[in-house]
Amino acid sequence: MREEESVGKKQAFRSGFVAIVGRPNAGKSTLVNRLVGQKIAIVTSKPQTTRNRIQGIVTSAEGQIIFIDTPGMHEANSALGRQMMQELAAALEGIDVLLLMMDVSRPELRADELLLEKARRFRGKTILALNKIDRLPKPKLLPVTESFAKAFDFAAIVPVSALKGSGCDALLKEIWKHLPEGAPYFPEDQVTDQPERFLASEIIREKAIQVMYHEVPYALAVFAEKFEETPKLLRIEALLNVERDSQKKILIGHKGEMIKRIGTEARKELERLFGTKIYLGLHVKVAPDWRENPQKVRELDWRHQLEELTEAAHDREDQEDQEE
Repeated sequence: MREEESVGKKQAFRSGFVAIVGRPNAGKSTLVNRLVGQKIAIVTSKPQTTRNRIQGIVTSAEGQIIFIDTPGMHEANSALGRQMMQELAAALEGIDVLLLMMDVSRPELRADELLLEKARRFRGKTILALNKIDRLPKPKLLPVTESFAKAFDFAAIVPVSALKGSGCDALLKEIWKHLPEGAPYFPEDQVTDQPERFLASEIIREKAIQVMYHEVPYALAVFAEKFEETPKLLRIEALLNVERDSQKKILIGHKGEMIKRIGTEARKELERLFGTKIYLGLHVKVAPDWRENPQKVRELDWRHQLEELTEAAHDREDQEDQEE
């Protein structure tokens, strides 16, 4: 009887939410993409690329994990920075497991008090993922692991390489141990909660960041203003906001070469992601100091964009009803 109960427990479906928290460029988005099995979060070498909470969903025979990719922890000195830290705080509400992520390739590697404070305040289990082990000589890994084990009583410390994939199965195994039994929250074929419209704008922003330099990436916001699907073509019109005329000139480039390059690279990746032919139109506009404007910053959140789109659709329906 005990053996049957044991087998039954092993087969019980588990589901829950896991927030991934770390400093900028720790590899959080890369890990989410790796675990989900496809790209749902943009990745660049620039810190603070992730601005919103993005949920990546992993479903298997064991259960379902909803990973919440959060903005990198940093000192917020603008309305945008404060919004990003609010997104992080919101991600920690109602989660089942906290996954802290450290970049072990950093020159000055030590226990990060700001991260450890998150673990101390969290009442559930905290797992530490030591990322980028592919950049660290093996003899150095053990002392690093031991130092973190002394700093906090983690449920597990797992060395991983989100880029290469090593250690990711072991990480999932540790997470499954600490999730509650329960039914899935999402259909098994769903990999994210973000709309395709938002993902499209993020891919465009990623390509722009990858080809730009200095301050322009941080001053850039992208909005998919039109997202129209037809049987043969997906038509996307996107607005790229920057803060100054000089940034607009850099983004457009000589004879429009830069914006054309961004558009071509974004279109190719979007066609791969969505599996359809795409027309992509990009338009650049100056929105002075938008990062300091709380209303402009709020518009970056796809949840807010969705609300506005829904309200606009209702307004059109009401207008059509009145005309009839």
